[in-house]
Amino acid sequence: MSDRGLALAREKMSAEGVAPAAIETFTRFYRLLESGETGLVREADVDPLVDLPRHADLDVPAADAQAALARTAIIKLNGGLGTSMGMDKAKSLLTVRDDAPGADGGALTFLDVIVRQVRAAREATGARLPLVLMNSFRTRDDTLAALAPYADLAVDGLPLDFLQNREPKLRADDLEPVDWPADPTLEWCPPGHGDLYPALHASGVVRTLLDAGFRYASVSNSDNLGAAPDGAIAAWFAASGAPYAAEMCLKSPADVKGGQLVVRKSDGRIVQRETAQTHPDDVDVSLDPSVHPYFHTNNLWFDLEALAAELDRTGGVLELPLIRNEKTVDPTDASSPAVVQIESAMGAAVAVFEGATAIEVGRERFLPVKTTSDLLLMRSDVYELTDGYRLVAQVAAPLVKLSKTYKTISRFDERFAAGAPSLRAASSLTVEGDWTFGAGVRAEGDAALPDEGRRATVPDGATVTADGVAP
Repeated sequence: MSDRGLALAREKMSAEGVAPAAIETFTRFYRLLESGETGLVREADVDPLVDLPRHADLDVPAADAQAALARTAIIKLNGGLGTSMGMDKAKSLLTVRDDAPGADGGALTFLDVIVRQVRAAREATGARLPLVLMNSFRTRDDTLAALAPYADLAVDGLPLDFLQNREPKLRADDLEPVDWPADPTLEWCPPGHGDLYPALHASGVVRTLLDAGFRYASVSNSDNLGAAPDGAIAAWFAASGAPYAAEMCLKSPADVKGGQLVVRKSDGRIVQRETAQTHPDDVDVSLDPSVHPYFHTNNLWFDLEALAAELDRTGGVLELPLIRNEKTVDPTDASSPAVVQIESAMGAAVAVFEGATAIEVGRERFLPVKTTSDLLLMRSDVYELTDGYRLVAQVAAPLVKLSKTYKTISRFDERFAAGAPSLRAASSLTVEGDWTFGAGVRAEGDAALPDEGRRATVPDGATVTADGVAP
């Protein structure tokens, strides 16, 4: 290895107008990558994080909740394209429900629900509650166009969004920027959600929020509709005096992936360990809920004064751990050149802020949609949408597993054109092969459909059980 790869990457980023803080962040990670840094957090070096305060136990006076929410801004990460589901636009523009309450009626996208959650919280508390999106260069135009009908959304003097950065994918053999003339856009990748920090620094959003009288920020992914504005957590965080807090959930059998917080033995600091940072020998114990009971929701809270001070001190280059992500330059072509994507996790900043803390929240605050299996659950009758646009589970959510036939949203929508089946009586739904569902289908117990070796149909009004389709 030499300095050539880094020099080429920096030149490529500069030529595309990437923010200086992002270039310096990339440079730091490149040097770590070049030195053989893996970013692994070994089990022997940490202790489990346990005994967190519980959201369910908070007893917050309504006045305190309102006061804290009045000084809170909502930041949503909205740079994802949903490429894993075959999408080429902002994932948040995907229809997630078709039952808008009251006179609104009609279908709702993730973005529609987010906006209406914010508006409902404003109406209930009187808080200004600005909504600010971190878009990517590929999601910005469509997203802002979708927000145009919400004329009352913007808060005077505050932007509706700021742009995340991008960086070149690196060839795995020489760590030089990859060339891919067939589709030059595939030469670039997002830097992971750890890019939140250089993007905030470059945009000046944190200082703008402070100048407008806001002190706290709630940050979450736009595909997690559970992370609605919450005055009780805002008041708890404000009273804690902590610079940073993470929302954690108790693990269930479905939680086989995702980050977790652990306590570093060397200094007692809370640090984050992502799946990609877990050594193969440590995977089993990391997933064991009797050892590590919580997983990270990626819902974060910031004291904006502490965040501004750290961004100013570092020039937006926070010392986050490296995540080395190995892929092919064209994710749909396994024969295309192997590349390394340099990434980081925004939750890893927990180690940067002395006094950082965490809180246990219920599953209602963690409703992400990463696959079409997740989407089917969100569209089903397991959840009801309240007047405040919160998704409330009516029963314990079943585990849904759809075959690869349903991987893309176009094929998924075609096979569920008559709507999602009723899942309230199901403990699980496993679909093998290729099935098209009719209207009024119901799943019961451990419902399962086998691979018939051909395209098959679940008739209107049928029930799916452990034994397959019953009339």
